[in-house]
Amino acid sequence: MSAEKSVKTVTCTAPVNIAVIKYWGKRDEELILPINSSLSVTLHQDQLKTTTTAAISRNFKEDRIWLNGVEDNINHSRLQSCLREVRRLARKRRGGEEDETTPWSMSQKVHIASVNNFPTAAGLASSAAGYACLVYTLSKLFGVESELSAIARQGSGSACRSMYGGFVQWVMGQRADGKDSLAKQVEDEMHWPDLRILILVVSAERKHIGSTAGMQTSVETSPLLKYRAESVVPARMEEMTEAIRQRDFERFAQLTMKDSNQFHATCLDTFPPIFYLNDISKRIINLVHRYNDYYGQTKVAYTFDAGPNAVIFTLEPVMNEFVEVVKGCFPPESNGGPFLKGLPVSPTDLSDELRSAVETEPTPRGLQYIIVTKPGPGPQLSEDSSIHLLGPDGEPKSSA
Repeated sequence: MSAEKSVKTVTCTAPVNIAVIKYWGKRDEELILPINSSLSVTLHQDQLKTTTTAAISRNFKEDRIWLNGVEDNINHSRLQSCLREVRRLARKRRGGEEDETTPWSMSQKVHIASVNNFPTAAGLASSAAGYACLVYTLSKLFGVESELSAIARQGSGSACRSMYGGFVQWVMGQRADGKDSLAKQVEDEMHWPDLRILILVVSAERKHIGSTAGMQTSVETSPLLKYRAESVVPARMEEMTEAIRQRDFERFAQLTMKDSNQFHATCLDTFPPIFYLNDISKRIINLVHRYNDYYGQTKVAYTFDAGPNAVIFTLEPVMNEFVEVVKGCFPPESNGGPFLKGLPVSPTDLSDELRSAVETEPTPRGLQYIIVTKPGPGPQLSEDSSIHLLGPDGEPKSSA
């Protein structure tokens, strides 16, 4: 058998998701079981995605992984949990039989390569997309057809929500073994066709305090976090689900902003306090409220995860004008790369009254760029072998 034919290769893509009801804090660190349920919007992969290629061969000597072109440690505990669980399900599907004479034995080693088309570890849910893509790709490689969100959750909690498109809730569950802590789709990506999402990239740098460490400190020290999980989030989950199903933007937007604010309040209530927002983040918050005040209704909403980058929700008819408002506050560099990426945005004139209402001192270079997107589907299997990140020998391609 030739080297090329002795390697089975699969490539998949998976999306980023942005929580509108936040997950922050675990009741079980090993199984990654949350202290409260959460709800998110899956972003379109045309703008933000992880691509992962996985290959299996009896010629491979050990499991290996490359992230964004650089070989990484395959023995990371969370990564190993995902690998172990997918292999376990594959063996179960085959009745527990292992036969080295079959073309693709479960005991054979895997090579994995993964890349993001967006900044990693900058508060843009890179781990969610990464682990969702890893689990989905491995499931296709090993022929596993099962509920995968519980496996993705063990890599990164929010990864379970990236296993579905559209609007997704992560039900916290009650069982100690975590078998009922699963993601479920509330509505698919076609449900709200005129919803638009703007990602205002303030910084693409790695955040100073990772989510895992930040959550653990908050659980240990923040009374507000405990109150939020037990007394606030359950009702918000119900209200947000209803707002999405009714496409009630005003209610959706206000809940999104309130929950973002409360999440960052728990970070401040943590001891020592955690600061994920910076001065530019705060200016964006003020700009959104000025814009909404001008119209006397909530036409734009912000949310911030564990980082300074803002995610803005609005409706398609409002998008062009609000982008113009943002550009006025944060003038793009004329000699830099493209300031607007993703879905097209049409230039529009702002009235003098609106300019006056939202006018603040311009901050050049306050934003690096804006990504314009919309709700999108869950993980996808690619039939295009040209996008494989691994070559026929199972090693990364030079362009990977």
